[in-house]
Amino acid sequence: MTATPPAATPPSADRPETGPTGTDPAVTGPAGTEPPVTEPPVIALSGVGRTHPGRPPVVALHPSDLTVHRGEYLAVTGPSGSGKSTLLYLLGLLDTPTRGRYELDGIDTGTLHDRDRSTLRGRRIGFVFQSFHLLPHRTAEENVALAQIYNRTPARSRRAAALTALRQVGLGHRTDAMPGTMSGGERQRVAIARALVNRPSLLLCDEPTGNLDSANAEAVLTQFDELHAQGFTLVVITHDPSVAARAGRRVDIRDGVLAEEPA
Repeated sequence: MTATPPAATPPSADRPETGPTGTDPAVTGPAGTEPPVTEPPVIALSGVGRTHPGRPPVVALHPSDLTVHRGEYLAVTGPSGSGKSTLLYLLGLLDTPTRGRYELDGIDTGTLHDRDRSTLRGRRIGFVFQSFHLLPHRTAEENVALAQIYNRTPARSRRAAALTALRQVGLGHRTDAMPGTMSGGERQRVAIARALVNRPSLLLCDEPTGNLDSANAEAVLTQFDELHAQGFTLVVITHDPSVAARAGRRVDIRDGVLAEEPA
């Protein structure tokens, strides 16, 4: 199965820099002109699959191709047990495929040691989970700032970046609030700010409205619309058709088989 759309228009230059291994070779242009540089996709899966050992082995994801270009908004749908979590773990560099090749920003992740994978994950992927995963005894600002520790951001810069990210999600007035005093929607927006603070290449969201009422879910989805409009690349994994409908593109996974949904 191949799920490869046309390239999206690249957003602003505020994204993290892509290193030498994350840049495609220049494509030769007409005589007398500078050759244009082709930007690599954020996600490029080539025959990626995941099989769990056992008797018999369990195929969690059949060999799949998937390309997500910079600035795209992709929804991954499917019922429970279909392979969504497997795909999430592979895309998020939390697990490794047993076959195939996964390039993130043009970097072949299969060649990296564990420490380098962790560094790449911290710098280029922002996670938003259903259960928020905020530290209960830390303020909103502190929760967001802590995400920068693994990115080796100097301590003096963390607070300013955290405040900027919280303002970006409309929580500039709640920086000192503790998670227990916040609504579910506010906690999820803190989680989104934490995902944004390192200016990642990819926002990877797992059932981000699963614990929210309809009003707060709509506020979070509106936030995703705004981030997409700003040029962020979003992959949202969901079983909710109304959440998937907000994305510009959808793929479905069933019994470990990934397939592009018609537009």
